[in-house]
Amino acid sequence: MEQFLSNATLGHLLASARRAKRLTQAEAGARIGLSQSRLSVLETDPSSLTVEQLLALTGLYELRIKVLDRAGPPAAAEW
Repeated sequence: MEQFLSNATLGHLLASARRAKRLTQAEAGARIGLSQSRLSVLETDPSSLTVEQLLALTGLYELRIKVLDRAGPPAAAEW
């Protein structure tokens, strides 16, 4: 089953993960080098989120990113 995150869903996921770790925006931002206001923007509208920021946030929140090829897995090789 394919799942894609919308910007709104990603923002909600990041905010929920932060709260689950009992971190304020200021605390989480300080740990990865972002201001509280920048983290607030990213949680509200993550369309400007960089890959570096996404990796930092998912690492901090202990989330996992899964990237799949839309074409599906490669065909099994015949021996």
